[in-house]
Amino acid sequence: MKNHLLITVLCFCSFFLKFSTTNAQVLPERDRAEMRDAILKDRFENVLPKIMDDTNIDMWLVIAREYNEDPVMRTMLPGTWLNARRRTILVFYRDKQANTIERLAVARYDVGENITSSWDKEKQPDQWARLLELIEERNPKKIGINVSKHFGIVDGLVKTDYDELMEVLPPKYEERIVSAEKLAIGWIETRTQIEMKLYNQLVDITSSIIDEAFSKNVITPGITTTEDVVWWMRQKVTDLGLETWFHPTIDVQRNNEELKSHIYSFTKGEKEKVIIPGDLLHCDFGITYITLNTDCQRHAYVLKDGETEVPSFLKEAFAKGNRVQDIFTGNFKTGRTGNEVLAMSLAQGKTEGMRPAIYTHPLGTYGHSSGTTLGMWDSQGGVPVSGDYPLHENTVYAIELNTTVTIPEWKKDIRIMLEEAGFWSPNGFRYVNGRQESIKAIEWK
Repeated sequence: MKNHLLITVLCFCSFFLKFSTTNAQVLPERDRAEMRDAILKDRFENVLPKIMDDTNIDMWLVIAREYNEDPVMRTMLPGTWLNARRRTILVFYRDKQANTIERLAVARYDVGENITSSWDKEKQPDQWARLLELIEERNPKKIGINVSKHFGIVDGLVKTDYDELMEVLPPKYEERIVSAEKLAIGWIETRTQIEMKLYNQLVDITSSIIDEAFSKNVITPGITTTEDVVWWMRQKVTDLGLETWFHPTIDVQRNNEELKSHIYSFTKGEKEKVIIPGDLLHCDFGITYITLNTDCQRHAYVLKDGETEVPSFLKEAFAKGNRVQDIFTGNFKTGRTGNEVLAMSLAQGKTEGMRPAIYTHPLGTYGHSSGTTLGMWDSQGGVPVSGDYPLHENTVYAIELNTTVTIPEWKKDIRIMLEEAGFWSPNGFRYVNGRQESIKAIEWK
């Protein structure tokens, strides 16, 4: 344990130093792998036992084959494993009374240092028979498998593996098979203290890239297009040795163009435009690093000749977007469902004279992750099933929403669209690393 803590501290010290600016080099691959393994060790030792106890599942089977990984298994692979090997069967057995947890692999190899191989093919040639031996030796009360109708990330057990598993199990154990849906969601959505330190840095890097993209270093009005900025962001991510989990977007709102509908904005996208003075720019951008993802939307305004700051009417509109955020996150409460928070927040926003829309999703190991869904852009009346899932503590969400504001000076409506990573913990809500509270002015001369 002391070695583990030492490695973790050293990794984070190095991490903070190298990420002081976005021009610094990210961690070398070896250091990334060590950090990933330290995070996994912490999660296996401190997160998994509690979730298994909370969901009353004492054995969890995670089964996948090479290049066809269960999405949950992908989050459990060590830094030196880019994919599962052959068929890999992970067995987690929790003895609550003894306060122990076994992490076993019915595979030819140890899965890193956290999961021990428990199959000697020379002694037992049949992999499924070996799995049955492990089950019989422990006699679990409930055996969880990754099947779920409504949560795709935790529905990773493919039909072939399911059929072979059920074929080998005698009726005694077949009757104990249950969906591990809540257990798997808990594993996917729960964040640790170590991960939150990492998350703070990721959001800072994301913000720094956006800040540079929305500057005269990248944008020359009358020449630079929205697609130029998009591809600059993609290239910046690559140059930093990072990845992105979705293609960025840049869109424009200006005084002589009608506001597009939700349906058009979310399904058609916006055509490439040359950026000009007076444009209200908006981006949607996120990065992937080690075990986590960010998802962020920000606004900037291209100053016109004679302007030294963002027009007051746009500042006032943006403040309404921040107000919707405050209303929304102020309604977070452990155990409250996403649909309940959504309905309360929309009603409160409308009572205050605003026109809000909320479409917030879990964020973490995956960009659009598993957990509590709080609205979708085309489901403002509530989201079946995932919207009925309650808020749990130590979870991160992309606080994604907008409000439509009438701008008399432009004789039209605009949409203030915001998205920030937010953390819900026993201490309440906080943004992972702050939020945008004013439109950035782009000075270009």
